[in-house]
Amino acid sequence: MLRLTWVQPEDLVGHELRQARLDGRDASAVAARWRAAGGGEPPARAGASPGPASPRLSRLAEDLLDELAGLPSPLAAAEPTELDRIRALCPDWPAPRPGARVPPGRLEAAWLGRAVGCLLGKPVEKLPLTGIRLLGRAAGNWPPTAYFTARGVPRDLLTAHPWNRRSAPTSLAENIDGMPEDDDLNYPLLGLLLLRRHGKAFTTGDVARVWLDELPPGRTFTAERVALRNLLTGLEPPHTARHRNPFREWIGALIRADVHGWTNPGDPGAAAEQAHRDATLSHTANGVHAAMFAAAVVAAAAPDDAPDVHACLRAGLAVVPPGSRLAGAVRHAVRLAGAHDDFDTVVDRLHAVHSPAHHWVHAVPNTALIAAALTHADGDFTGSVSRAVSGGWDTDSNGATVGGVAGLLAGSPAALPAHWTAPLKNRLATSVGDFDGTGFDTLAHLTHREATRPCPSPPPPPPPPSPLP
Repeated sequence: MLRLTWVQPEDLVGHELRQARLDGRDASAVAARWRAAGGGEPPARAGASPGPASPRLSRLAEDLLDELAGLPSPLAAAEPTELDRIRALCPDWPAPRPGARVPPGRLEAAWLGRAVGCLLGKPVEKLPLTGIRLLGRAAGNWPPTAYFTARGVPRDLLTAHPWNRRSAPTSLAENIDGMPEDDDLNYPLLGLLLLRRHGKAFTTGDVARVWLDELPPGRTFTAERVALRNLLTGLEPPHTARHRNPFREWIGALIRADVHGWTNPGDPGAAAEQAHRDATLSHTANGVHAAMFAAAVVAAAAPDDAPDVHACLRAGLAVVPPGSRLAGAVRHAVRLAGAHDDFDTVVDRLHAVHSPAHHWVHAVPNTALIAAALTHADGDFTGSVSRAVSGGWDTDSNGATVGGVAGLLAGSPAALPAHWTAPLKNRLATSVGDFDGTGFDTLAHLTHREATRPCPSPPPPPPPPSPLP
């Protein structure tokens, strides 16, 4: 039986009820009806429950999803999705740095760093924090300063905490042969295609067209899969992000943001605006804010004369509504990272605050962890990717984002330790476009071309209409 993940109505209700609790909507009556009808909680780790619900329960789930969408959120004013409202709440929106440039070598380090961090996190994705720590310590690799390995790990520990089933064959140290396919690399490739076809003035509709042309549905998850489904049923942005999409504040838009920072070096505001147009195809509120934050951090880190990582993080916060849950979580994470020498203590504090209420893929806790890792490592490459992955939650996505930022700050491929980059063999596997097997040096040059392509001048306004006779 084919059980397509992330779209079954009976599983979406539980996720939407949790989202309602996070954004302050009173869904108690809907939750009671769902439980009385026999509805349960969504799968904790998987994308779909093992078996289908009855037709009656599935129809009720669809009705309840629509009812939940109509409940007002008391946080809406502090957490808008519309760009003009976001900018109105951000008094320190960053100004561009005139003349800032990013050389191809710096972009190659960013692509490599993104791949390294993703690959480090892949075998432990979906594992609980305890399991990640036990596996690393059993191999003498904690905190992780090299790729995870099964060598020397007791069999009973692997039985209790098995590696990610799909990733272990390509992402454990003993198995790595180039960079395997992953959505955390697929989306930057799609972003590159988007810019090559439409330039920096692309619209959210252009993003949708590129997805429909180039993105295999089986390579999408959570909010992106729902957005694709919504497109295929005739909905248009921004409704694609809102309709029966309980994942609209998860991490998916954030992992699409790096390319918008790479192509706007020294201009965090422009990068954030570009990321906003991309994100609103599939996300709202804090899901969009997380993408804008990441793009702004990357843009600040991109130029040759980039400031330190702490200033880059401040540039990221400057494009996020200060009263939002995301901004509060990032500020808290940065404070924790500055107050504790042991990063495991920082992680434990973050999990105590966020894990009880959030799914492990939600943007708020993961963005907080990204900020904490970069802060605590002071931008050092190995220290940054190690901390991001050691913190659990969405390990490969967090490792990728942190690795991309730390790679930029390192400045060149030669500045990245060879034990991280050599196994990649300058080769990326993907199902996107014609990029399969492409080298990171080639991707850097293609990205550099988009970063330096002149923006077309806006068309002149139409002449005023002739006066009526």
